[in-house]
Amino acid sequence: MTDIQMKQWTFKILVLGDMAVGKTSLINQYIEQTFLEDYRPTLGVNIISKDIEIKQIGSLIRLIFWDIAGQDKYENCRQAYYEGCSGALLVYDITRHDTFINVESKWLKDILNNIKRKCDLLLLGNKLDLKDNRVVSYEEGKDLAKKINAIDFLETSALNGKNVDKAFLKLVQQLLREYGEDFEID
Repeated sequence: MTDIQMKQWTFKILVLGDMAVGKTSLINQYIEQTFLEDYRPTLGVNIISKDIEIKQIGSLIRLIFWDIAGQDKYENCRQAYYEGCSGALLVYDITRHDTFINVESKWLKDILNNIKRKCDLLLLGNKLDLKDNRVVSYEEGKDLAKKINAIDFLETSALNGKNVDKAFLKLVQQLLREYGEDFEID
C-alpha cells in the first residue's frame, strides 16, 4: 500500500505527571530508544512528534506528544496546553507515593476541568527498573486505573524500555477504536 492509499490520522497526546516521574524519558525511549542519565526538568511544555505505520489497517498515524512540565509553577499555563487532546498518559513513579496520589488529586482533576470532550487515559507506573525500591504496588496501580476509568494500566521502565512501546501502542489502539479501526499489538 502506498502512502497515498493509506488512511492518515493525527492525535495529540498529553503526557502528564509530577516532576521527575520520567515523562520525558518515556517519550525519548519510545521515539529514539535512548535514555539520558542527566535529569533536566521540562520548562513549560515540550512538543515532539512521531509517525508510525500500522500495516494491519493500512494507516499512517502522527502522534504529537505534549510533554507538560510537572512543576507547580507551571500550573496556571498548563490548561492552555490541554485543548484538542485525544488521549493522555498519566505517569507516576513507583518509588514515590506522592506522585501516585497526585495522579488522581492533581492530574486527573486538571483533565476533567480543562478537557470538554472524551480523552482516553492510560495509567503508567514508571521506573520499574527500581522495583526493589517500590512503594506503590502493582495492585494499587491496577485499582487506580479502574477507579479513574483508564483504558489500561502498565508498569514501565524508561531506562531499559520495558513496556514502553506497548504503552504507547495501547493508547493508539484505543484512539483508533474510537473510529472503528482495530489492530493487534505484538
